[in-house]
Amino acid sequence: MVLAPNVFLGYRIYMSFLITVPPILLLALGLTLVIAAGEIDLSFPSVIAFSGFLFAYLFKTYELTWLALLAALAGGALIGFVNGILVAGIGVPSIIATLAMQFFWGGITTVLSGGLSYNIRAVKETALWEVFVGRIGVLPVQSLWVLALAIFLWFLLNRHRFGEHLLFIGDSAKVARVVGIPVNRERIKLFTLMGVLAAFAAVLLTLENKNFFNTQGQGFLLIALAAVFIGGTSIFGGQGSIVGSFFGAFIIVMIEAGLVASGIQGFWVRAVVGLVFIGAVIFHLLVENPGRLAALRRLLRRDG
Repeated sequence: MVLAPNVFLGYRIYMSFLITVPPILLLALGLTLVIAAGEIDLSFPSVIAFSGFLFAYLFKTYELTWLALLAALAGGALIGFVNGILVAGIGVPSIIATLAMQFFWGGITTVLSGGLSYNIRAVKETALWEVFVGRIGVLPVQSLWVLALAIFLWFLLNRHRFGEHLLFIGDSAKVARVVGIPVNRERIKLFTLMGVLAAFAAVLLTLENKNFFNTQGQGFLLIALAAVFIGGTSIFGGQGSIVGSFFGAFIIVMIEAGLVASGIQGFWVRAVVGLVFIGAVIFHLLVENPGRLAALRRLLRRDG
């Protein structure tokens, strides 16, 4: 606001945030649950590409709207379910399983689309566009959808048995099994939910842009992870903050927009985001365990 008052003292920039943040926020909210359960999901960029392709292809080729939406969500659920089977059923570490699935589904999307983009400008004339990314005055509808999902996921994590199970699993999967929690089943449900959320983000992104391109999810991986950890979700599992991830997503986008609007060269954006990212993680680690700071001081004194 100080360096770019013409931008940040007007309402338009904040309306643009309500367009650009929802897909990132959906991913961050899903990752909050995954990381709180002691897992990681790196496949969602390819879920965005694959589900976006399903939606755009079915709309452009067969003029389907609501069925195209259902197909996109089903595609995301399928990828999430496969991730869950690999992690819970076979025992592949989630970082390996989901990284492999990112490459696999990204490759499948490129093969099916032929590496081509799909222009679907006609979708703006449909009720589907109005329902999911239309405008109520100047307010983008997708922001309301994501706000509703954020509230739902907060209740799911903090007031529902499923969320309690996830936190228990993230704290100690062995103890969770001892007390009777169906760990494998809950993990499969978790990854399936993450797939559906990523697919919905793909639909919002494709509808808003009125276009599909097969690399459209590749820029979201680090941004979504940064939003989760800036928001205070523990990197060790067992603790997650939906509210923190909600504001973390806005912080990331506002930092990027603020730096550019202030006249700072664009290549500094990721450097500053990286500093905020690591600074937030260090801050949360010290808050969780103040003894770490005392240990660091002793170590520095000893080395000195």
